[in-house]
Amino acid sequence: MANSFQPRVGDWYQNISGDNFEIVAFDADEASVEIQYFDGAIEEIESDSWHEMEIQPIEPPEDWSGSLDIVREDYGVDLELTAPNDHINPLDELE
Repeated sequence: MANSFQPRVGDWYQNISGDNFEIVAFDADEASVEIQYFDGAIEEIESDSWHEMEIQPIEPPEDWSGSLDIVREDYGVDLELTAPNDHINPLDELE
């Protein structure tokens, strides 16, 4: 089953195995798509293979810890991982 999704950097998808991934690079000249799975693994896919993948678009995950290789207990109850664009200033936490 072919998909009609055009690869766009930043878009998230889920494959038929249930793995979530984000498109992190697209090279039209080389006809390749680079994806990063939630666990941090990166894979380069030829454009033809991309269109043959059985995938569905999904919302980006709220918990960004997957690619960091840590578990919630490692960073405590009070500390929440946030999206990279939240612009947290560590100096705000100093007394």
